Amino acid sequence: MWWPGRRVLFVADLHLGKAATYRALGQPVPGGTTQQNLARLDVLIQKHEPQRIVFLGDFLHAAQARTVLAAVEAWRSLHAAIAMTLVRGNHDSRAGDPPPELGIEVVDEPFLLGPFACCHHPQVHATHFVLAGHLHPVCRLQGRGRDSVRLPCFASDGQQAVLPAFGEFTGGWLMESAPGRRFHAVGGDAVWAVPPREGC
Repeated sequence: MWWPGRRVLFVADLHLGKAATYRALGQPVPGGTTQQNLARLDVLIQKHEPQRIVFLGDFLHAAQARTVLAAVEAWRSLHAAIAMTLVRGNHDSRAGDPPPELGIEVVDEPFLLGPFACCHHPQVHATHFVLAGHLHPVCRLQGRGRDSVRLPCFASDGQQAVLPAFGEFTGGWLMESAPGRRFHAVGGDAVWAVPPREGC
């Protein structure tokens, strides 16, 4: 999510090193997802030129994911001028904070920034609009007959928005429709509002 007024990029649930963690446990999963995730971040950085990136939790997937830190350090060195903040999530408590050499400020939720309460877990804040992750929301768009597609989405209701997981290898949770809840699906390079009648 891009906040142009303060040039801040919000990214939820990167889960760097998740595939490496699975491989360390003996499960055959594809490699290269860390580089893909960092390359996707590079595209956003080039497009928007952010002054700050706020990671809304789950930066690293697990302790075993620390094997990807060399690649992350090389990526960070290319963007040393950008301030970066990690709001600790549930996976961060197991993976541990990023090493100080990465120059990423690490904070607990809620991290207040302008009108936003930056969190990992969806919640209500008394004074600020909550930006959160954790749920990896997806919606299902129904076509004709049995055709349907599941897409990552932004889900917002009341004073809260839940961002889709940014990581390539994260899965998703199908969020149900609810009164006042709005969905914005993500597909390719586009984001669009899902009409209420289609549901999710």
